[in-house]
Amino acid sequence: MRQRRTVREFSDKPVSLETIQNIIRAAGSAPSGANKQPWRFVAVRSADLKHKIREAAEAEEHEFYHRRVGDEWREDLRPFGTDEHKPFLEIAPWLIVVFKLMKTDDEGQTYYVNESVGIAVGMLLAAAQHAGLATLTHTPSPMKFLGEVLGRPAHERPYLLIPVGYPADDCQVPAITRKDLDEIMVVRDD
Repeated sequence: MRQRRTVREFSDKPVSLETIQNIIRAAGSAPSGANKQPWRFVAVRSADLKHKIREAAEAEEHEFYHRRVGDEWREDLRPFGTDEHKPFLEIAPWLIVVFKLMKTDDEGQTYYVNESVGIAVGMLLAAAQHAGLATLTHTPSPMKFLGEVLGRPAHERPYLLIPVGYPADDCQVPAITRKDLDEIMVVRDD
């Protein structure tokens, strides 16, 4: 898992539906509040839908980068070379759009939705890595357009947009470091 990295440059090399199903099956095995499984994974391979998602995401991202983001955030993003242009949304063979369910499909209560969906997404990313695939956790904000483009019901709220595929041959991944264990772990044995 230490080898897992986010990429923004994908190959258009196909990924089988079976592989995507297995990745989502792994994510669906995550624990959840009262076992309500408050998630929906919409796997998008359609070129037309990917184009519509890209157009809407880039419109939101343009607003973000030019009007919403502060100087400190902009500076923190600089090493990653991100901007409002998101060609990977059409190049990656699959987009997995993760929705959180605010109610069950039969209008029942859901619990610990963000925590449950977050765990499921972590498992999805790990499963994709295990399958030899690259991912990107993309969060255009706001994301309401995803529900509209994909025709999802009101009780499903967009949570995350994850392009999935193989990295491009010339993919450039920024050099980053991770915090040492002593910076992220506290042991209490008293």
